[in-house]
Amino acid sequence: MSRFKLPNRAVTFLAATAVVATTAGVSSASTAPASVPGKTARASVPSGTLTSRLKGWGRMDYPDVGHDIQITVDAHATFKGVGWVKPDKAWGTFRIYHRMPAANGEPEKVNWGDFKVDCLTSGGPTATVTGRIVRTGGNVGGWDDYLKRHVRMGISFYVGEGKGIGTSRIGLSGGTVESEPLLSKCMAPAADSKVIKGGYDLTDKVPAR
Repeated sequence: MSRFKLPNRAVTFLAATAVVATTAGVSSASTAPASVPGKTARASVPSGTLTSRLKGWGRMDYPDVGHDIQITVDAHATFKGVGWVKPDKAWGTFRIYHRMPAANGEPEKVNWGDFKVDCLTSGGPTATVTGRIVRTGGNVGGWDDYLKRHVRMGISFYVGEGKGIGTSRIGLSGGTVESEPLLSKCMAPAADSKVIKGGYDLTDKVPAR
């Protein structure tokens, strides 16, 4: 098994935050019912479908010297309108690539997996992508079991840009073992690892064309 499988981490749960807006002398408009799944309650705003997109490539910082982890992503999502936390449609792909240095007389090892996106959420400079593995390769067969079970993994992104925003970061969920349930859609750990090369472009909920 590839050493890429990270220790269990606390998974970040997405939560809808209620927002009530008022204007001078005018009461706030009716909000979405709390019983509607994935909907943030907030004041009435112009309706219409919104889209988000995350695209790019980056090399992730890793504590073990000589390891090379790269994340390539092209993910898309549509939302029913402002305030919807989870998308009504998501598509695209991402790839996780992990190269391990030669050690103990053994040659260099490479492990990679391609994932079909099933969720993209975004907010400001942050995004979360999840998907299920559909293809794997390399010279170690580390994720063959994941492929058989179509394991889902999640990645969180902090897309830093401009003065004072800080370095972009990535967080990886790793994969679950057979005795554990699949990771839920739209969930990933905190983006705690720096992007040391490359970068990502994030478009956060703009009106669909």
